[in-house]
Amino acid sequence: MSTEPQRSRAVFSTEDFGLLKEAVGEYVRKIADEPRSAKFSNLYHRLGRLG
Repeated sequence: MSTEPQRSRAVFSTEDFGLLKEAVGEYVRKIADEPRSAKFSNLYHRLGRLG
């Protein structure tokens, strides 16, 4: 029996990041006039770097 911890599995696939980016992009357009849209816009761009 190994004493090393098991390797963690990825929760999201590369395709999932593309889908999340698309969904967040639509939401950003929907709430564009609200102050919190900047946070979602930043999330959109971070997802773009991942996927």
